[in-house]
Amino acid sequence: MISSRQLLILTLTAVGSSAFTSPNLLTNTRGSALFVDPEASDFKASSELEERAKNFPEPGRNPDRPELPEVKGDFDWDEKFGGDDDWITENVPGKIVLNDIQLAEQAAALDKLEEKWRKERQQQEYNDARLLGWTTTAETYNGRYAMFFLVVGLLTEYWTGITLPGQVEEMLRVGGVIGFDG
Repeated sequence: MISSRQLLILTLTAVGSSAFTSPNLLTNTRGSALFVDPEASDFKASSELEERAKNFPEPGRNPDRPELPEVKGDFDWDEKFGGDDDWITENVPGKIVLNDIQLAEQAAALDKLEEKWRKERQQQEYNDARLLGWTTTAETYNGRYAMFFLVVGLLTEYWTGITLPGQVEEMLRVGGVIGFDG
């Protein structure tokens, strides 16, 4: 009869994830595990114990592939929802098998897209690095300064009564650009 301790050690060994080292577990030259029963001094091969352990699967493990965890609700979604009008069962990405010509066409199309996006990225990096000329940054600053001085001119007209063209004329007279009668 196999004890619960022996079953635990066997299960951990069969799965390959032993959390501890047992002094009763040995390996022979072929690499298969042997279990030493402390009560009886004979060795039992792990294959015999593995056959017994198959009747007691480890909880939380996938019964088909014990190295993987159990996946709850893993079933055929197409079978369950295949009757719905909006459920797609044909030409589903990841399930389509493509021949070599179709794969080559997709690779060529992806290469074209990659080249196009690379050129766009390089152009954007170039435009961002420019400091002078008709750049986006210069246009943004120009618009901000124009709006600021328009608001200042309107507020000055409100407080002083001098119109915007009158303010420009006054600035040019003070600057000596017009009205110099020499």
